[in-house]
Parts: sequence; C-alpha cells; structure tokens
Amino acid sequence: MSGEGVVEGPMLHADLDSFYASVEQRDDPRLRGRPVAVGGGIIMAASYEAKAYGVSTPMGERIARQLCPDLLVVPMRPKVYMEASRAVFEIFHDLTPNVEGISVDEAFLDVGGLARLVGSPSQVAALLRQRVRDEVGLPISVGVARTKYLAKIASAVSKPDGLLVVPHDGEEDFLYPLPIERLWGVGKKTSEKLHAKGIRTIGQLAELEHRSLSETVGKASGRHLFALAHFQDPRPVERGRRRRSIGSQRAFGPGRRSDAELDQILVGIVDRVMGRVRDGGRPGATITVRVRFGDYERVARSRTLPRPTMATETVLRISRELLLGLRPLIADRGITLLGLTIGALDASGTTQLMLPFDAHQSGVLDTALDEVREKFGSGSVRRGVLVGSSDGFDVPMLPDGM
Repeated sequence: MSGEGVVEGPMLHADLDSFYASVEQRDDPRLRGRPVAVGGGIIMAASYEAKAYGVSTPMGERIARQLCPDLLVVPMRPKVYMEASRAVFEIFHDLTPNVEGISVDEAFLDVGGLARLVGSPSQVAALLRQRVRDEVGLPISVGVARTKYLAKIASAVSKPDGLLVVPHDGEEDFLYPLPIERLWGVGKKTSEKLHAKGIRTIGQLAELEHRSLSETVGKASGRHLFALAHFQDPRPVERGRRRRSIGSQRAFGPGRRSDAELDQILVGIVDRVMGRVRDGGRPGATITVRVRFGDYERVARSRTLPRPTMATETVLRISRELLLGLRPLIADRGITLLGLTIGALDASGTTQLMLPFDAHQSGVLDTALDEVREKFGSGSVRRGVLVGSSDGFDVPMLPDGM
C-alpha cells in the first residue's frame, strides 16, 4: 500500500510523531532511544520507547513509573515546542500554499498542483518528511489519500516515522479491515453500541444500511459514519482557517482539591483565555468548562450568552457557576484537569455593549491590564488570589488563521 499510487485529488496529512517527546530527544542526546515522558504529575507526551511499556497520556506519573521504572520525565517547554512547530509549518507553506493547520503538530496539505514542480503525491510526501528531518530534526508521519479522513487514518497507520499512500483503487482494501475506532466520531460510547451489534471493523459497518446504523448510534452520528465508511468526504483543505474556539487547561496529579484551590486555578485559566480572546479581537458567546475526573473520564458544561463578550468578569462569573454544578461529581470522583473554552467566536471583533455604559462593562479595566501585561510581561499584574501560586503550563496552540 506504500510507494507510488494513483491518488485523485491528493491530500496529505502530516503528523509529527510524539511531538513534545521528540523535541526533547532531539535537544538532549542522552534521551535518544530511551523511554521519555514530558510533563510532571500528569504525562503530557510519551516517546515511542515509553509507549512500548504502556505509558500514555493523560496518565499519572506514579502509574507511568510503575509501568516503566526506567522512565525519564522531563518538564514541559512550550516555547521550544512552538519554535519547532513554526519551523515545520514554514516547510509546509514552502511546499504549497494550500495548508490547513489542525494543531501545532499536524496539518492537511493539498498537493494537487505540484505534479510538474515536485512530482507525484508520494514524492511530495517523501520530500516533506526529508526536509522536516533535515531542517528541524524531527520525525513526521505522512498519509496520502483522495480524502482528508483517509489521509489522516493513513498517517496514523504509518506511525512511527512512516509514509503511507492509499491509492483510489485500494481504498477498500486499506480501510475495511481496520477497527471502527479508527473512524472520526467513534468514541467509547459509540464503539460499545456498535460492538453490541457485532460490528468491529469498518468493513462490517459499511455493510449496514443507513437506517439500521442511525437506529444504533443516532441520526447525526449514523449519517456521519455512513458517509465515511463509503468514502464520502468532500471537504477541501481550508487555507487560513480561523480557530473556532479559544481555550486553556490545567492538568494536575491525582488527589483532592479544595473548592478554594479549584477557584484559584479557574481564575488563572479565565485570565489567560480572555487575554487571548481580546488579543485576537474575537469575542465569544459560548462558555464551556471541562473537567477530567480522577478516573480520567471527562465531562463538560456549557452556557451560551445572548451576545458575544470579551469581558473577563462576565466569563469568570459564568465559569464559576458551571464549575459549581460539577462540584458534587468532583467531590465523589476527584479531578485531574480543569479547562475552559470560549466558542462561537465572532469574526467581526466587535461587541454590543449593554446599558449602562460603565467602565466595567465596556472592558476598560481589561484593556488597561492587557496593555500593562504586554509592556511589562504577563506576570507584571496579577489578581491577589493568584499571588504566589503556580500558573502551571499552557499547551502550545496553533496561531489563529494558520
């Protein structure tokens, strides 16, 4: 399935392998070929040598060390990861203008117009992988196929550090033997429903009638999975696609957290997120608080405002209310992650003010604080409740419109 192949409308999905861990191994020769985890308390990334022992994200460090006694745990270096990401994306854009960034370590590329300049899609993919290795020093896996989702699955199957081309006449041979979990939208609950019906491979799912599939997993999910199983994915590469949401999260090790401690963490997260919202000039209307329990199950609670906002105090008040509703579950199950996302972003960058037009509502205080932080650093002005506390670390994010 690898090598040359006729691919109509060729899409590349390029995905850096164990990105954070690979950067650490690149920068420290002592880590190469050894089991490495990035994080502390919670594992944020693991090298393939560590994954061989069962180490994965978001596993607690204590459990990871039990699985792999020789595990080397190194702290996160977000700025270094962003520098590596920018260098890789420069290579993407040097090859083709048709790049759709998905995250700091993966992107879709439309290479349909490169036949005369570079060669076949597989030759483009090989060149991309070689340049990323030579110029940035990182391994990257690439999938080539007719559609986005096939290319993404191909890159996942080719890992680590691989290249896989799915020709048009070989799509069924490639896709149908794979487990249903490979399809976008098949999570734990959907997987359990399909397994209960004896459906374990994508080929078995493709044999189901649309109606039967919808009765099993619901209309929307059924329609989505039916289309993917029959290679229906007309989505093009979206150049300069703007972020649909802005968020941040804080992961921590297992253990109980007091209400005051969780509120302190939430305040810090809200401040970071709303600074980014105002920096991007895109107010949001949907506020979502996300929690990961001690058993690593996740839950989210959302509320949509009547109009978009960029006001920190507004978002903080609603975030506190959403978190309050989750407190009983947190008390019972523990918590290992708290996150906030602002969605339904308004591209106009304007907000309609509510009467009365006071300084608090119009965001004058937020703007003044943003200006101070931009001039003197993010830690120059802090809320009293955050003085002396750790901000944790932010997961690197792809710049908006990349």
